[in-house]
Amino acid sequence: MKLHVILRTLFAVLAASLMLARPALAITVFDPTNLLQNKLTAIRTLEQINNQIKQLQNEGQMLRNQSRNLASLDFNIVNRLRFTLANTDRLIAEARGLAYNVQTMDANLARLYPQQYAAAISGDQMHRDAQERWQNTLNGVHTAMRMQTQVSRNLAQDQSALTDLVRQSQSATGALQVVQATNQLLALQAKQAIQAQQLQLTQERAVSLELARQAAATERGREVTRRFLGNGTPYTPRPVNFYNR
Repeated sequence: MKLHVILRTLFAVLAASLMLARPALAITVFDPTNLLQNKLTAIRTLEQINNQIKQLQNEGQMLRNQSRNLASLDFNIVNRLRFTLANTDRLIAEARGLAYNVQTMDANLARLYPQQYAAAISGDQMHRDAQERWQNTLNGVHTAMRMQTQVSRNLAQDQSALTDLVRQSQSATGALQVVQATNQLLALQAKQAIQAQQLQLTQERAVSLELARQAAATERGREVTRRFLGNGTPYTPRPVNFYNR
Protein backbone atom coordinates (compact mmCIF):
# COMPACT_ATOMS: atom_id res chain seq x y z
CA MET A 1 0.00 0.00 0.00
CA LYS A 2 2.73 2.43 0.76
CA LEU A 3 4.62 1.53 -2.41
CA HIS A 4 1.56 2.39 -4.52
CA VAL A 5 1.22 5.80 -2.92
CA ILE A 6 4.84 6.58 -3.49
CA LEU A 7 4.60 5.67 -7.17
CA ARG A 8 1.51 7.83 -7.65
CA THR A 9 3.31 10.78 -6.04
CA LEU A 10 6.37 10.39 -8.25
CA PHE A 11 4.17 10.17 -11.33
CA ALA A 12 2.36 13.35 -10.42
CA VAL A 13 5.66 15.26 -9.90
CA LEU A 14 7.02 14.02 -13.20
CA ALA A 15 3.88 15.07 -15.05
CA ALA A 16 4.02 18.52 -13.55
CA SER A 17 7.68 18.88 -14.51
CA LEU A 18 6.93 17.92 -18.07
CA MET A 19 4.11 20.46 -18.25
CA LEU A 20 6.38 23.30 -16.96
CA ALA A 21 9.39 22.37 -19.11
CA ARG A 22 9.93 24.53 -22.28
CA PRO A 23 10.18 22.63 -25.56
CA ALA A 24 13.73 22.41 -26.93
CA LEU A 25 12.72 23.47 -30.48
CA ALA A 26 10.63 26.71 -30.74
CA ILE A 27 8.98 27.85 -33.97
CA THR A 28 9.84 31.51 -35.04
CA VAL A 29 6.79 33.54 -36.07
CA PHE A 30 7.36 36.35 -38.85
CA ASP A 31 5.63 39.67 -38.03
CA PRO A 32 5.72 42.04 -41.12
CA THR A 33 4.10 44.93 -39.17
CA ASN A 34 6.85 44.92 -36.57
CA LEU A 35 9.55 44.84 -39.30
CA LEU A 36 8.02 47.83 -41.11
CA GLN A 37 7.84 49.79 -37.89
CA ASN A 38 11.50 49.09 -37.20
CA LYS A 39 12.47 50.30 -40.68
CA LEU A 40 10.48 53.53 -40.29
CA THR A 41 12.14 54.16 -36.95
CA ALA A 42 15.57 53.68 -38.49
CA ILE A 43 14.72 56.05 -41.36
CA ARG A 44 13.52 58.76 -38.99
CA THR A 45 16.63 58.37 -36.89
CA LEU A 46 18.82 58.71 -39.97
CA GLU A 47 16.95 61.86 -41.04
CA GLN A 48 17.48 63.37 -37.58
CA ILE A 49 21.18 62.64 -37.79
CA ASN A 50 21.40 64.25 -41.26
CA ASN A 51 19.55 67.34 -40.03
CA GLN A 52 21.91 67.65 -37.08
CA ILE A 53 24.90 67.35 -39.42
CA LYS A 54 23.50 70.10 -41.69
CA GLN A 55 22.83 72.30 -38.67
CA LEU A 56 26.40 71.86 -37.46
CA GLN A 57 27.68 72.67 -40.95
CA ASN A 58 25.56 75.84 -41.06
CA GLU A 59 26.77 76.89 -37.63
CA GLY A 60 30.36 76.29 -38.71
CA GLN A 61 29.84 78.44 -41.82
CA MET A 62 28.22 81.15 -39.70
CA LEU A 63 31.21 81.15 -37.35
CA ARG A 64 33.58 81.45 -40.31
CA ASN A 65 31.53 84.35 -41.67
CA GLN A 66 31.59 86.06 -38.28
CA SER A 67 35.33 85.57 -38.13
CA ARG A 68 35.73 87.27 -41.51
CA ASN A 69 33.34 90.05 -40.53
CA LEU A 70 35.30 90.71 -37.34
CA ALA A 71 38.71 90.60 -39.02
CA SER A 72 40.48 93.94 -38.71
CA LEU A 73 41.86 95.79 -41.72
CA ASP A 74 45.64 95.64 -41.65
CA PHE A 75 45.99 99.07 -43.25
CA ASN A 76 45.90 102.57 -41.78
CA ILE A 77 46.56 105.93 -43.44
CA VAL A 78 45.83 108.09 -40.38
CA ASN A 79 49.50 108.78 -39.73
CA ARG A 80 50.00 109.80 -43.36
CA LEU A 81 47.08 112.23 -43.10
CA ARG A 82 48.41 113.66 -39.85
CA PHE A 83 51.81 114.19 -41.44
CA THR A 84 50.45 116.19 -44.37
CA LEU A 85 48.24 118.28 -42.09
CA ALA A 86 51.21 118.93 -39.83
CA ASN A 87 53.04 120.48 -42.79
CA THR A 88 50.28 123.00 -43.45
CA ASP A 89 49.91 123.70 -39.72
CA ARG A 90 53.64 124.42 -39.58
CA LEU A 91 53.34 126.99 -42.37
CA ILE A 92 50.66 128.85 -40.46
CA ALA A 93 52.73 128.72 -37.28
CA GLU A 94 55.74 130.11 -39.17
CA ALA A 95 53.76 132.96 -40.71
CA ARG A 96 55.45 136.29 -40.16
CA GLY A 97 53.86 139.63 -39.54
CA LEU A 98 50.57 139.76 -37.68
CA ALA A 99 50.21 136.69 -35.47
CA TYR A 100 47.23 134.33 -35.75
CA ASN A 101 46.14 135.30 -32.26
CA VAL A 102 43.00 137.30 -31.45
CA GLN A 103 44.41 139.38 -28.58
CA THR A 104 47.71 140.12 -30.31
CA MET A 105 45.86 140.84 -33.55
CA ASP A 106 43.60 143.42 -31.89
CA ALA A 107 46.55 145.24 -30.34
CA ASN A 108 48.54 145.33 -33.58
CA LEU A 109 45.56 146.49 -35.62
CA ALA A 110 44.91 149.35 -33.20
CA ARG A 111 48.55 150.44 -33.45
CA LEU A 112 49.33 149.93 -37.13
CA TYR A 113 45.92 150.46 -38.70
CA PRO A 114 44.35 153.29 -36.67
CA GLN A 115 41.08 154.86 -37.63
CA GLN A 116 42.60 158.25 -36.86
CA TYR A 117 46.12 159.29 -36.02
CA ALA A 118 46.71 161.05 -32.72
CA ALA A 119 48.43 164.40 -32.76
CA ALA A 120 51.25 162.95 -30.67
CA ILE A 121 52.27 160.51 -33.41
CA SER A 122 55.23 161.94 -35.29
CA GLY A 123 55.69 161.88 -39.01
CA ASP A 124 58.63 159.52 -38.66
CA GLN A 125 56.49 157.10 -36.65
CA MET A 126 53.77 157.17 -39.29
CA HIS A 127 56.40 156.38 -41.89
CA ARG A 128 57.70 153.44 -39.88
CA ASP A 129 54.14 152.17 -39.41
CA ALA A 130 53.57 152.39 -43.15
CA GLN A 131 56.71 150.34 -43.75
CA GLU A 132 55.54 147.71 -41.26
CA ARG A 133 52.10 147.53 -42.84
CA TRP A 134 53.66 146.98 -46.24
CA GLN A 135 55.82 144.22 -44.76
CA ASN A 136 52.78 142.57 -43.18
CA THR A 137 51.01 142.53 -46.52
CA LEU A 138 54.06 141.03 -48.19
CA ASN A 139 54.30 138.37 -45.46
CA GLY A 140 50.64 137.51 -45.90
CA VAL A 141 51.09 137.00 -49.62
CA HIS A 142 54.22 134.94 -48.99
CA THR A 143 52.40 132.67 -46.51
CA ALA A 144 49.53 132.16 -48.95
CA MET A 145 51.94 131.21 -51.72
CA ARG A 146 53.81 128.78 -49.45
CA MET A 147 50.50 127.21 -48.48
CA GLN A 148 49.56 126.81 -52.14
CA THR A 149 52.86 125.07 -52.81
CA GLN A 150 52.45 122.72 -49.86
CA VAL A 151 48.86 121.85 -50.77
CA SER A 152 50.03 121.06 -54.30
CA ARG A 153 52.59 118.64 -52.84
CA ASN A 154 50.00 117.09 -50.55
CA LEU A 155 47.69 116.35 -53.46
CA ALA A 156 50.12 113.75 -54.81
CA GLN A 157 50.23 112.06 -51.42
CA ASP A 158 46.44 112.19 -51.15
CA GLN A 159 46.09 110.53 -54.53
CA SER A 160 48.44 107.74 -53.44
CA ALA A 161 46.49 107.28 -50.19
CA LEU A 162 43.20 107.19 -52.10
CA THR A 163 44.51 104.54 -54.47
CA ASP A 164 45.64 102.36 -51.55
CA LEU A 165 42.33 102.79 -49.76
CA VAL A 166 40.29 101.85 -52.81
CA ARG A 167 42.41 98.73 -53.28
CA GLN A 168 41.97 97.75 -49.63
CA SER A 169 38.23 98.39 -49.80
CA GLN A 170 37.81 96.23 -52.89
CA SER A 171 39.75 93.35 -51.32
CA ALA A 172 37.95 93.55 -47.96
CA THR A 173 36.60 90.16 -46.84
CA GLY A 174 34.39 91.18 -43.94
CA ALA A 175 32.03 93.87 -42.74
CA LEU A 176 34.53 95.29 -40.26
CA GLN A 177 37.20 95.74 -42.92
CA VAL A 178 34.68 97.50 -45.18
CA VAL A 179 33.67 99.84 -42.35
CA GLN A 180 37.29 100.59 -41.47
CA ALA A 181 38.18 101.31 -45.10
CA THR A 182 35.14 103.59 -45.39
CA ASN A 183 36.12 105.44 -42.21
CA GLN A 184 39.60 106.05 -43.58
CA LEU A 185 38.13 107.35 -46.83
CA LEU A 186 36.03 109.76 -44.77
CA ALA A 187 39.15 110.76 -42.82
CA LEU A 188 40.92 111.54 -46.10
CA GLN A 189 37.96 113.64 -47.20
CA ALA A 190 37.94 115.51 -43.87
CA LYS A 191 41.68 116.12 -44.12
CA GLN A 192 41.28 117.61 -47.59
CA ALA A 193 38.46 119.84 -46.32
CA ILE A 194 40.65 121.09 -43.46
CA GLN A 195 43.51 121.70 -45.86
CA ALA A 196 41.22 123.65 -48.20
CA GLN A 197 40.09 125.80 -45.27
CA GLN A 198 43.68 126.50 -44.31
CA LEU A 199 44.51 127.53 -47.87
CA GLN A 200 41.46 129.78 -48.06
CA LEU A 201 42.36 131.27 -44.69
CA THR A 202 45.84 132.32 -45.77
CA GLN A 203 44.60 133.68 -49.10
CA GLU A 204 41.84 135.74 -47.54
CA ARG A 205 44.26 136.94 -44.86
CA ALA A 206 46.58 138.31 -47.53
CA VAL A 207 43.66 140.12 -49.16
CA SER A 208 42.53 141.52 -45.80
CA LEU A 209 46.02 142.78 -45.00
CA GLU A 210 46.19 144.62 -48.32
CA LEU A 211 42.78 146.20 -47.78
CA ALA A 212 43.78 147.27 -44.28
CA ARG A 213 47.03 148.71 -45.61
CA GLN A 214 45.17 150.74 -48.18
CA ALA A 215 42.77 152.06 -45.55
CA ALA A 216 45.66 153.00 -43.25
CA ALA A 217 47.51 154.66 -46.13
CA THR A 218 44.43 156.77 -46.83
CA GLU A 219 44.26 157.87 -43.20
CA ARG A 220 47.98 158.61 -43.15
CA GLY A 221 47.67 160.75 -46.27
CA ARG A 222 44.79 162.67 -44.72
CA GLU A 223 46.76 163.29 -41.53
CA VAL A 224 49.86 164.41 -43.41
CA THR A 225 47.75 166.82 -45.43
CA ARG A 226 46.09 168.17 -42.29
CA ARG A 227 49.41 168.76 -40.62
CA PHE A 228 50.80 170.41 -43.69
CA LEU A 229 47.89 172.82 -43.90
CA GLY A 230 47.93 173.47 -40.19
CA ASN A 231 45.03 175.65 -38.94
CA GLY A 232 43.90 176.52 -42.43
CA THR A 233 45.84 179.81 -42.85
CA PRO A 234 47.81 179.62 -46.09
CA TYR A 235 51.52 180.09 -45.90
CA THR A 236 52.63 183.58 -47.08
CA PRO A 237 56.28 183.93 -47.90
CA ARG A 238 57.97 186.99 -46.43
CA PRO A 239 60.04 189.21 -48.75
CA VAL A 240 63.77 189.05 -48.26
CA ASN A 241 65.83 192.27 -48.43
CA PHE A 242 69.07 191.16 -49.94
CA TYR A 243 70.63 194.62 -49.46
CA ASN A 244 70.38 194.42 -45.68
CA ARG A 245 72.14 191.08 -45.49
